[in-house]
Amino acid sequence: MIAQKRGPSDKNATEEAESPKKRRTRHVAALILARGGSKGIPLKNIKLLAGVPLVGWVLRAAIDSGEFDSVWVSTDHDEIEKVAKSWGAKVHRRSEEVSRDSSTSLETIQEFLKENPEVTVVCNIQATSPCLHPSHLKNALKKITEDGYDSIFSVVRRYQFRWKEVKKGSDECTEPENLDPAKRPRRQDWNGELIENGSFYFATRDLIMKEGRLQGGRVAYFEMEPEHSVDIDVDIDWPVAEQRVLRYGYFGRGMSLMFCEVSGCLTDGRVHLSGSLDRPGVSFAGGPCDTDSGVVSANVSDSEASSAKGSIHSRDTEGFSVSIHSRDTAGLRKLQKNDLKVVLLISEEDVLRQMRFKLKMMTDCEVMLVGEDPLKDVQSMVEKEKLDWKDVAYMGCDAASASCLHLAGLSAAPADAHPDAIRAGKFACKQGGGAGAVWEFVEHVLLQKQQARLQMKQDLIDRNCF
Repeated sequence: MIAQKRGPSDKNATEEAESPKKRRTRHVAALILARGGSKGIPLKNIKLLAGVPLVGWVLRAAIDSGEFDSVWVSTDHDEIEKVAKSWGAKVHRRSEEVSRDSSTSLETIQEFLKENPEVTVVCNIQATSPCLHPSHLKNALKKITEDGYDSIFSVVRRYQFRWKEVKKGSDECTEPENLDPAKRPRRQDWNGELIENGSFYFATRDLIMKEGRLQGGRVAYFEMEPEHSVDIDVDIDWPVAEQRVLRYGYFGRGMSLMFCEVSGCLTDGRVHLSGSLDRPGVSFAGGPCDTDSGVVSANVSDSEASSAKGSIHSRDTEGFSVSIHSRDTAGLRKLQKNDLKVVLLISEEDVLRQMRFKLKMMTDCEVMLVGEDPLKDVQSMVEKEKLDWKDVAYMGCDAASASCLHLAGLSAAPADAHPDAIRAGKFACKQGGGAGAVWEFVEHVLLQKQQARLQMKQDLIDRNCF
């Protein structure tokens, strides 16, 4: 659920009387323009960057800022719409008239405002700026809500000397445009220049609709750090941007709870019924028989488990057995060591329900039985833990998991999962179920948690400096 915009603290009796009215009449919307017909990189806006759709990075920042009454993605493409909704955004289906190669951002925003008359301030956030943080949006918006500006846009300070372009074949000599070569300044002696970085543009409704501009009236800029000014325009920028976003991107608030479906995620979805030495094994779900001679007990160490063909095997008294990749179990323990509660989910119709106690012993995780719609059962635990879905990570593999994958702050499906689950997940795994997909997602969750801690620490330092 998108957090409502928080109004500024009341400072006197007059503000106490006026601010409630202002909060009722102002509606601030974030709008990300994500057309499907990108010429440079096909479907660039949902291409995976560090495992996350490009548009997901800015949607996470916008929603977590808590400053917007609504967050939207304007698109003409079905797949982009699905991704946008999975990240918690509303969708504005733009018309053909504003979906052409020649269409401008202003025309698309004007169409959006015509269809949403309640919006009084709009922030056009560029999907191609994956290092945007909630603090950038919060501080920029204050210039409109508290200082009375009509438009704000983001800039970055660049230290680059510019020279006049000379056309090919011309005898004209080039000339400096922003320096005196005879007195070439050192970097530390020059303030540089402010350049639009394209991350976002705030503007009032009146400025956009009446004057036809995104910048005008009482206009101001918001300066962003160079490391956060990443703009993806051409394919060659992608590997560079991936390294930048892993270091400087916004990873959210950190997870507190993770749900992981056992069948199809922690295992490959196959359960084996092993026979005696004189009777061949029988497999369920179309999987091969478990005829490995080396069975690793549930209480083995990680190093011992790794030596047993990469899997931990467990068998119950009825003869059912299941294999779990040792890296996946190590990943679950790693989450627990980092203060994340892990809950394994088993369907009430799954044969594995008979082995839930052994699975608990093998993984040290709580094991929970869920019905046909896991959301009903999982929702009760989220509420019991007094958490928001943004604090939850979820890994699922079938179509019934899509609602949970959609709601969770971080979510993933194995590479061989049901297409609906893969589409609903926010992180794309390269491995299949039972083959290391859980470990892959765990690494992403822990990276996000680590980055969230570092960002919270830095925010605290920044606040204490003022």
